[in-house]
Amino acid sequence: MRNFLALGGLGAASLLGAADSVVLVSTATRYDEGWSKVVARLESAHGAQVLTFRASPAELQEELRRQQPRFVTWVARPAELGPKAAVVMHRLARENDADPYEDFQWGVITGLDATQALKSAAPAAPLVIRTVGAGTSFAMECVEQGYWFSEFTAGEYWEKTAGGVPRQVAGAKDSTATIVAKLNEGRTDLFITSGHATEHDWQPGYRYRNGAFGHKDGVIVGKALDGARHPLASSNPKVYLPIGNCLMGNVPGGDCMALSWMASGGVRQMVGYVEPTWFGYAGWGVLDYFVEQPGRFNLSQAWLANHHALLWRLQEVAAGRVPAADRRGLEFDRDMTIFYGDPHWDARLAPGPLRWTETLTTLPSGEVEWVVEPAAGPRTFAPVDTNGSQRGGRPLVAFLPRHAAGWEVVAGPAQLVSTDDFVLLPNPGPAAPPARLVVRLRRR
Repeated sequence: MRNFLALGGLGAASLLGAADSVVLVSTATRYDEGWSKVVARLESAHGAQVLTFRASPAELQEELRRQQPRFVTWVARPAELGPKAAVVMHRLARENDADPYEDFQWGVITGLDATQALKSAAPAAPLVIRTVGAGTSFAMECVEQGYWFSEFTAGEYWEKTAGGVPRQVAGAKDSTATIVAKLNEGRTDLFITSGHATEHDWQPGYRYRNGAFGHKDGVIVGKALDGARHPLASSNPKVYLPIGNCLMGNVPGGDCMALSWMASGGVRQMVGYVEPTWFGYAGWGVLDYFVEQPGRFNLSQAWLANHHALLWRLQEVAAGRVPAADRRGLEFDRDMTIFYGDPHWDARLAPGPLRWTETLTTLPSGEVEWVVEPAAGPRTFAPVDTNGSQRGGRPLVAFLPRHAAGWEVVAGPAQLVSTDDFVLLPNPGPAAPPARLVVRLRRR
């Protein structure tokens, strides 16, 4: 694994002859006139090395082990995707070296056509997320401004204005038209959804009768209970997290919800399940890192941090420190979410209130020191928001400069995990007295 986040002045260590960024593409896609432009943009923008395969990216495992890249981007036509796409990429990342964790940031760039896919390849500017919308409740205190529609109670609607506090306001019993109108305003930077869904529809009312969303010719269309149709036309670049939806991340070979969110919804990055979700750790946990630690991680980093947490928890099951009943759910979630978009792109929340601060610095001795300072008293390590499944209790994760031999813990709390490019600290929990935590590491 290699470092992709420079903290406290730490930069990435490179390997002689290794590519920092790799693009995977099938031979057929590589030499398609339109899709070749997507590959060329990534190659130029990131100095990426292009690796081609015949039938599956799995063919390139040995070359990826040799390259040890920081970023891997698969440029894929819709016909090349489906549920197995997520499985292949997770396994490529997990089996790139000897440790059980994923070894590079990865993403899949696709679209209804090459022109649409090109919009997700190396977007021109980073995205600072200031307005967050959702079809389910979330930790509004962590964002500058936003809104959410209840999936449980008809007409329940909350909003927060910049500098204000969350407040409930009157909402329509059928939220369909309002959801489309909010997105079409062009100010929503992040949209979060839960509720019943498939590759072809989304039902924002989980416990009540509401309108529904479908797609037609690459356009998301809200279908209200009164029969009115409300097409989505929201072109501002945004991030989409259907973290509580079944199947929204699956691209079954052609027009579907995911591709239509990209085409008519301005979605440039997205994390979703490719199968029906029931456990939820890999989905809902992204909010623990991305939304509830505002500004600390971009989306690609938050998704990877949560995946490190999932794989660590599986190790804890094996050690008998976590209930064995969790094993089945964790093993299911391990390969069932997919990341769409350029993993290089920096989309993160505007800095907001953090329950603890972190610094990562290099000492004169050459050791790395990671300091965690509690900032919320006894609430420091308590769950911020519990809506969803498998929420709270996530370990703390900090990314380090890559060192092939790994990092040795010199000082720090028990049960630390250190690899060749990150350190993980089990969450102290709300019962623990909030104390300053200091970890020191040195290269092996």
